[in-house]
Amino acid sequence: MRRIIFGIHAVEQAFKAGEAVDKVWLQKDSNNKRLQKLKQLLDRHHVISVESVSTAHLDQMCAEKHQGVVAEIAQAALKTERQLKNDVNDWQVPLILVLDGLEDPRNLGACLRSAAAAGVTAVIISKNQSAPITATTHKTAAGAIAHLDIYQVSNMARALEIIKAAGVWVYGTDCDTGSTSIYQQSLTGSVALVMGNEGTGLRHLVKQTCDHLVHIPMSADWDSLNVAVATGVVLFEAVRQRSQKS
Repeated sequence: MRRIIFGIHAVEQAFKAGEAVDKVWLQKDSNNKRLQKLKQLLDRHHVISVESVSTAHLDQMCAEKHQGVVAEIAQAALKTERQLKNDVNDWQVPLILVLDGLEDPRNLGACLRSAAAAGVTAVIISKNQSAPITATTHKTAAGAIAHLDIYQVSNMARALEIIKAAGVWVYGTDCDTGSTSIYQQSLTGSVALVMGNEGTGLRHLVKQTCDHLVHIPMSADWDSLNVAVATGVVLFEAVRQRSQKS
């Protein structure tokens, strides 16, 4: 199965990560130095097919801002719950990002970009009632998807029980009055951080399965952040704590 991705960074990172790039369409007569550099990279490594086309042709292929490049690559298979059960026992002090029911492909892509930047061990996403990984997700993730181990599960609460059984502490992000400030919670051990839906937050059973709930302290006049922004905040607080420990 093939998929279309677009954007200079997304295509460049997919190629550098060793994904099977079948064909690339580049905007002809472009003076964009980044696009020219990408073409040189593709030429050096003998990508199967590189075609120079008009901007109008690219616009027909992709309705969004493509930056002058569209590519067709092999659809990377997401890992399964069974693989998660096997793999989690091999991870040494993992940092795991869990995305429970995100609906916006751009939010999903932004969260995955933050996950890659934070060096997470793995990402777990919902199979149902969740945004699929689309070309828009790839563009927003800016090539990060190629560098992540992503597990897609149909039962998130059960997946959390699997990683808990392997010694991972699961922290759900929630504004509940009983939650702890993310800055007062130790995140230096084996940790999973769970982010909920953009509008409704964590699902009830997922919330119940978490070991603890944490929140990001904010001004009294404000009670929430965009999920992608919040994901970056909690991930890099974990990174900060873990770097200080080491």
